[in-house]
Amino acid sequence: MPKIVRFHETGGPEVLQLEELPLSEPGKGEVRLKVEAIGLNRAEIMFRKGQYLETPQLPSRLGYEAAGIIDAMGSDVTDFQIGDRVSTIPSFSMGQYGVYGESAVVPASAAAKYPVSLSASEGAAIWMQYMTAFGALIEYANMKKSDTVLITAASSSVGIAAIQIVKAAGGIAIATTRGADKKSFLTDAGADHVIVTDEEDLVEKVMALTNGAGVQIVFDPVAGPLLEQLAAATAPGGIIFEYGALAPHPTPFPLFPALAKGLTIRGYTLFEIVKNPEMLKRGKDYIYKGLESGSLKPIIDKTFPLADIVEAHRYMASNQQKGKIIVTV
Repeated sequence: MPKIVRFHETGGPEVLQLEELPLSEPGKGEVRLKVEAIGLNRAEIMFRKGQYLETPQLPSRLGYEAAGIIDAMGSDVTDFQIGDRVSTIPSFSMGQYGVYGESAVVPASAAAKYPVSLSASEGAAIWMQYMTAFGALIEYANMKKSDTVLITAASSSVGIAAIQIVKAAGGIAIATTRGADKKSFLTDAGADHVIVTDEEDLVEKVMALTNGAGVQIVFDPVAGPLLEQLAAATAPGGIIFEYGALAPHPTPFPLFPALAKGLTIRGYTLFEIVKNPEMLKRGKDYIYKGLESGSLKPIIDKTFPLADIVEAHRYMASNQQKGKIIVTV
């Protein structure tokens, strides 16, 4: 019987348990993976705590991203073969199809082959980060070569993906991080400028870097009171994407900057892209091309074995990571 990660109550990392469960058979429109690597995401921390868009039905599985080998398919699946190397696109219920474990069943529509040049760990670090950044920056913002983009919490996997996408499009990437210890990493990752918010005034620095104009696009997973600073740093007619809620405080709406500048402040999630077949196809094509050219390259921060899933979640919650956290199976 495969080992599967589940939790029977919401709470901290210690609620995660590694259990032996019967091997699941894929149903109509589903494939089963022999999992090789799992990519961790902050959505899973929130889901584990009961603070996510989806409420867990206990006991619950969790996890969006895995890379593995297809070892069983539903009778109506025609796009794949047994033995195909695929990774999963987050486009399903985490509680129903969670991929943390040695085996996972997912909708066939959520499986995607990944380049043979990538390892399984890199394959598990593709879709959440690149599709999230693609949807906001390319699909919705229609980023132009002359645009300056402010990327907060930039050392996360999605933040790194955003930096790479901005640079691939010829834009200017301004990354933020709270501590100076991540500054050189972000510069090496491609950021044109890095603002250390514990040491520098965010708005003043952005205005100095943009000659007083402000940025055209903001890509932010933090929200909370930070949104007021972001609005002050945004150029007239600019757009702010809020794709997360890392701040432990309420998010005030910056009414007067929004009125004065005609700002668009937009809630955004990956699911807007992956649930739309045309957008999903454009996103996959864009990401495949970027992976092939090398303009998009997953950065792995640290790897844990499946037996250390609790420690992996503790590490993710510590905000130390610089890129993607991977669990190997």
